[in-house]
Amino acid sequence: HARMNPILQTIKTAERILVTAHTDPDGDAVGSLLAMGLALERLGKRTTLYNESPIPAVYQFLPAVGRIDRHLEAAAAFDAAVVLDCGDLPRIGGAGCAAMSRAASVINIDHHVSNTGFGSHRLIDGRACATAEIVYRLIRALGVPLDKEIATCIYTGILTDTGSFRFSNTNASAFAISREMVEAGVDPFEVAQHVFGSYSLGRLKLLNLALNSIEISPNGKLSLMTVTRGMLEETRTQQEDVDGLINYARRIEAVRVAALIQEQINGRAAANGRVRLHVSLRSDGSVDVAAIAGTFGGGGHRSAAGFQIESTLADIKSELLAWAEGMG
Repeated sequence: HARMNPILQTIKTAERILVTAHTDPDGDAVGSLLAMGLALERLGKRTTLYNESPIPAVYQFLPAVGRIDRHLEAAAAFDAAVVLDCGDLPRIGGAGCAAMSRAASVINIDHHVSNTGFGSHRLIDGRACATAEIVYRLIRALGVPLDKEIATCIYTGILTDTGSFRFSNTNASAFAISREMVEAGVDPFEVAQHVFGSYSLGRLKLLNLALNSIEISPNGKLSLMTVTRGMLEETRTQQEDVDGLINYARRIEAVRVAALIQEQINGRAAANGRVRLHVSLRSDGSVDVAAIAGTFGGGGHRSAAGFQIESTLADIKSELLAWAEGMG
C-alpha cells in the first residue's frame, strides 16, 4: 500500500484523467485500459480512454470498448494520465506522448521487468501475471466494487496474458483473481468464445504460409518465422491475425528461442532496401530474451520480448542466427 498511496492520492484529487496503453494493444492492454477507465468513471472522474491503434476484433465484445478513442484533442489537458502495460513511453504513440507532457502527473502501471521507470508515480511489478493483476489491486485499494463489467475486463487481461494459464508468468494470483472475477459474474466460456472462438479462413491460410517460412538455426536452438506484407495481402489478413503464430515456432522440439520477424504495414518505409520490422522473441525460460531485445532497443520479459528495427529480412536473420550459434 505504501507504493500505492501517492497514486491513490493523485487519482482522488484529479478531475480529468487520461487512460492509455501501448499501440497494437493485446488483451491485457485493452482489458486493463477498460477496467481502469470504468473504475475511474465509477468514482465520478471525467475520463478519456485512448489508444492510437484500432482495437482488435476479438476484444470488441468487452464492456465500454466503444469509448476508447483513437484521437486526442490537440489542446486537451489532464490532471493525471494513467499509462498501462507499457514498458517505454514512446510505445503509446506520438499524440499520446504529447498529451503526457501536458498532464500534471503521469502514473506508470506495468508488469514488464524492462520498464524504463518513466512517469511521476510508478506501480511496476515484474512478478504480476499481467498488468490487469496490478489494476485489480489498485481498483480494490480505491474501494470501487468489482462489478461484472470491470471483472470481465480484468479476467480477459489475465486469461490472454498467461496464454490461458499456460505461460511461465502464470502465478497463484492469476487463479485467485480469476476465481473472484467469475464469482462477480464473468462467464469463462463466453469470454473464451470471443477470444479464441473461431478463425477466419484467411488466418488459417496465413498460418500455413507462416509455418512454411520457419527456419531452424544449425544448432537447432532458434526457430525463425517470417510474416511479410505480401503474405498479409495474399491471405487478406490484418496485422492482428499474426497474434499467437509465434507459439507454433516456440513449441518445436529442442528449440529454446523462437523469433517472429514481421514486416510492418504502417510507418514510413526505410531507405536502401531496408524495411521496418518488428521482431517478437519467445523463450522456454532458459534464455533471457528481454536482454537480447534490449541490445536492439526493445524490451519485455525474460521469456517474451520484442523490438523494432529498420533492416532487410536477410540481415536481421543472419544477425539472429549468429547470436543463436553462441547460445550455450
